Amino acid sequence: MASAARAFLQVLLLLPPQTWSPAAAGNPRDCDAPLGSTLPPSSFSSSSVLSSSHGPGFARLNRRDGAGGWTPLVSNKYQWLQIDLGERMEVTAVATQGGYGSSDWVTSYLLMFSDSGRNWKQYRQEESIWGFSGNTNADSVVHYRLQPPFEARFLRFLPSAWNPKGRIGMRIEVYGCAYRSQVAYFDGRSALLYRLDKKPLRPIREIISLKFKTMQNNGILLHREGQHGNHVSLQLIKGKLVFALHSGNVNPLPAGAPETLTLGSLLDDQHWHSVLIERLSTHVNFTLDKHTRQFRAKGESGSLDLNSEISFGGILTSTGSLAISHKTFHGCVENLYYNGVDIIELAKKHKPQVFIMGNVSFSCPQPQTVPVTFLSPWSYLALPGNSGEDKMSVTFQFRTWNQAGRLLFGELWHGSGSFVLFLEDGKLKLSLLQPGQPLRNVTAGAGLNDGQWHSVSLSAKWSHLSVAVNGDTVLQPLVTGLTGSSNTYYFGGCPDNSTGSECESPVGGFQGCLRLISIGGTAVDPISVQQGALGSFSDLQIDACSITDRCLPSFCEHGGACSQSWDTFSCNCEGTGYTGGTCHSPLYEQSCEAHKHRGRPSGLYYVDADGSGPLEPFLVYCNMTDAAWTVVRHGGPDQVTVGGGPRGHAGSVTFAYAASVGQLRAAVALAERCEQQLALRCGSGRRSALRDGTPLSWWAGRTNETHTYWGGSLPDAQKCTCGLQGNCIDSQYYCSCDTDQDQWTSDIIVLAHKEHLPVTQLAMTDRGQPHSEAVYTLGPLLCQGDKSFWNSASFNTETSYLHFPTFHGELTADVRFFFKTTVPSGVFMENLGITDFIRIELQTPTEVTFSFDVGNGPCEVTVQSPTPFNDNRWHHVRAERNVKGASLQVDQLPQKTQAAPMDGHVRLQLNSQLFIEISAYFETGSSVTYNFQDHHPLSGNASSLASSFHREVTLSRETITLSFRTTWAPSLLLYVSSLYEEYLSVILANNGSLQVRYKLDRHQDPDVFNFDFKNMADGHLHQLKIDREEAVVFVEVNQSAQRQVILSSGTEFNAIHSLTLGKVLEPPGADPDTRRAAARGFTGCLSAVRFGRAAPLKALRPGGPARVTVRGHVAAGARCAAGAQPGDGARELAPRRAGGAGGAGHPEPNEGGEPLVNADRSDSGVIGGVIAVVIFILLCISAIAIRIYQQRKLRKENESKVSQDEEC
Repeated sequence: MASAARAFLQVLLLLPPQTWSPAAAGNPRDCDAPLGSTLPPSSFSSSSVLSSSHGPGFARLNRRDGAGGWTPLVSNKYQWLQIDLGERMEVTAVATQGGYGSSDWVTSYLLMFSDSGRNWKQYRQEESIWGFSGNTNADSVVHYRLQPPFEARFLRFLPSAWNPKGRIGMRIEVYGCAYRSQVAYFDGRSALLYRLDKKPLRPIREIISLKFKTMQNNGILLHREGQHGNHVSLQLIKGKLVFALHSGNVNPLPAGAPETLTLGSLLDDQHWHSVLIERLSTHVNFTLDKHTRQFRAKGESGSLDLNSEISFGGILTSTGSLAISHKTFHGCVENLYYNGVDIIELAKKHKPQVFIMGNVSFSCPQPQTVPVTFLSPWSYLALPGNSGEDKMSVTFQFRTWNQAGRLLFGELWHGSGSFVLFLEDGKLKLSLLQPGQPLRNVTAGAGLNDGQWHSVSLSAKWSHLSVAVNGDTVLQPLVTGLTGSSNTYYFGGCPDNSTGSECESPVGGFQGCLRLISIGGTAVDPISVQQGALGSFSDLQIDACSITDRCLPSFCEHGGACSQSWDTFSCNCEGTGYTGGTCHSPLYEQSCEAHKHRGRPSGLYYVDADGSGPLEPFLVYCNMTDAAWTVVRHGGPDQVTVGGGPRGHAGSVTFAYAASVGQLRAAVALAERCEQQLALRCGSGRRSALRDGTPLSWWAGRTNETHTYWGGSLPDAQKCTCGLQGNCIDSQYYCSCDTDQDQWTSDIIVLAHKEHLPVTQLAMTDRGQPHSEAVYTLGPLLCQGDKSFWNSASFNTETSYLHFPTFHGELTADVRFFFKTTVPSGVFMENLGITDFIRIELQTPTEVTFSFDVGNGPCEVTVQSPTPFNDNRWHHVRAERNVKGASLQVDQLPQKTQAAPMDGHVRLQLNSQLFIEISAYFETGSSVTYNFQDHHPLSGNASSLASSFHREVTLSRETITLSFRTTWAPSLLLYVSSLYEEYLSVILANNGSLQVRYKLDRHQDPDVFNFDFKNMADGHLHQLKIDREEAVVFVEVNQSAQRQVILSSGTEFNAIHSLTLGKVLEPPGADPDTRRAAARGFTGCLSAVRFGRAAPLKALRPGGPARVTVRGHVAAGARCAAGAQPGDGARELAPRRAGGAGGAGHPEPNEGGEPLVNADRSDSGVIGGVIAVVIFILLCISAIAIRIYQQRKLRKENESKVSQDEEC
């Protein structure tokens, strides 16, 4: 019974962790109340105001008093609007508006929060997303639900962009609820000791939750001793949180020890961090700030024998006193619970279960340290020196990830020289330049770019200058009597009007954080600098240290080593077997079949059976005969002899392989077939079973399951090869060795049921008879073929398509395939999300394009070829997208890359099927209408408290593409309407010529442009692309004829409502020609229709979006092919694998040098030709294989974008 309970608890331990709190114990709280609307005007403050009627007190949401909102004196990135909630509150959402009835609104902003109004922390929506999208007009409300929420008293809104035709203007609201907490402050010489009521008789599930904040990077948070050296500890080590669970060592182990788990980084930032530990014996769930890791300590014992006392803040000695050391915690702890017991509440009430050691107070002091962030290499802080003094003294602390950067520049008194203090290769260097003297350098410290705080002291008096790093001092002699304080000290970069070239150094300006700056023994107040009362600055963030650890969590895969600078990270893939920005793409082929296709001879090769999956590559022998055989040898004996032992003795031999079980499983699963041969020679009859059927021999496969069959591909085939072929020595037996003859016989046993292979153990029982002996040899594992390599689909018309499950490659994904075609363009693959997408296409005969959007705007990577790709030859495409950027390579052409933005969205979020574009045949009077104006909140992740409204989509640019075939004129190809009677129409006139009509102002006539390229109602396929950038419209027909025109009716398409293909009844405000074409509609085929990222024809597939309305008969696919002209699409099927007979379903083998594939005409797609996908990892589909490696869970974006910039 006890073991069953233990097993049940262990199952519970694997459930997703949930932090225990008093609120969670009851009904969920309603935590979305408006917090700012009831506050007095004095709770709002700002950096500056334009006038008294533009003050921060008028910045409450939907208020119209004053000037209708806050506007600063100057619109720049140093302005801010602050709200004081009066006490710490839980904040769950924010909302913004512009200034009432004005042209003043903010289009993007940063959100910062603080407990004290000092040491601000910037809120991040995603791993690397810092900003929020704001408003597009003065009065609409944009809400954001904050995931996760946070607790703070002060919030600051920092505008980063605003309406270029107006000023900064804001009205705000904050939503949330009251937050209650119990706080304890440990001064570095104190601790709490909690005594459990009684020691449990059996292991229980232990749950500890707390929050902490500190400025110290080392300190014990929790410690519990046990018997025989067992103990558990939680401690900060260099700003990282380390949980240790081990035995035999009194002191906690350092980070990286075998039985420790490390989470977090830069945790000494004086901000709250939440911790949850769930432990059952040696099983642990460890959660820090929503990031969870599972952990189990090594050791034979399944339980720990721990004492009934737990100390918080320090470690008790054997005498019961507190061991005071640098590891004792110095900081605040909040809401400390042990299995639901409020430890701090017990301490405050002086309950006997809790013993207080030292000075523990129950409020959290707020240090007034003001850090400064140098955001770019051009950031600088200029501070006055103590002019006239005969000595110099400057001290400060810094932290950074950059190996190099100028920290400080100053001049010595009366022109006696200058100095530059800078980082180089992670070391601090001081360069001293004095008239008539050579440049002198001194170096101090090493590895100072580790993200930790380091102290620097620079002083000079008379003939010596000293620099100290973390207390280690280096002296530099000076020319006697020439030393004195600088007039101005420049931290970081130098302003354009600085003293000149002396301020420059071999490295750029410093990027990182500074604090505790002191000049001449006087502390510098950065708030005075911010207010303009002291010195000057540029591109600084004052009162915040915005350093972030870009290697935690690490995006480097397969063991790649992550290193970082201030604004990026890089992965060292050396020795991993992988390459690319995140060590994602395998260096080695997936199988010997793939090696053979590369033209490689027989030999030893590494294969990566799961491609970019988690399994490492391993070494095999590739035997390149008519077929490619993968040979995996074992390390067992070449020959095993059984005999001469006592009766019933089972001789068992284990066979180990150079590959792991996972690698073997992947290689076998990938192969078309596998086999392993056992050669057996026996004397005096070696029966495989006794007369009662008891087996005398058996073998085990890779899953350690025992098998007793000895031949064939089926487990129930109890026959050797001679039994299967009917040529054993004695026909009444299925193995020659079963015959009881006094002579040596032999059998060849081929094991071919690949799900059981390879053989890992083989046992034969000795019969104890004189001269009874057997000798066997187990051959290597042999596998042939590659099920992913020989997959293909034939796409015979532009109306064909394939669709598969959603492509899940949130952080990293790569795609590889072969294709051949004769058509000039087409889509290979595409997958869409709400705003995100990914697409690979043949854009022109000489261009392959990989395009995607992860929320930063569309990004394109294009490979151009000097010769056409539509030459009916095989071409190999390799595309990869990861958080570092994107790459595309076709054949052996140079690889093209595109870097990702420094601090942009990184997660590709898709929700539709993966498929290739479809075509539709429109019968007379039919139409498809795509509605842009859905009834939904502006933010896709908006708060439930936000009132729903229609989002007005205003465009200053758009891209439209479509292909069509018709014989009808006039015809309406496309009509886009607006709520304000603005519109775009694309029509074929009576003579079949193309007309584009833009009306971007309801009070003006439309701009009408005639493109008399030819009669386009000729029954042939035509391609059209329209690009508008404000008033400039670029039109391209059939990828050759091009024309540019200028609009006069406006530059913005306001409140677009719907897009219609086909017939439109009475389009409001349309001109007569548009109404005439709309009444006729369109009869014929339309394909590849896109307006931005909207693709209305994709609604024709099952489960299409509800925002599309279809009227009349619109058919996908079949009827469009009827109008195909000779040569429009590739008619050649994919070649079959060699060996098939001719005739239906069995074409003859293709010419040498091309992949031979299994074609399937039932699957088809838009590009006329063949796509042969050659490698798969986690997603393998019958006709197309796409490799992905998903590392982390999908998380919804908190961003609302009306239009995207044309950049990555």
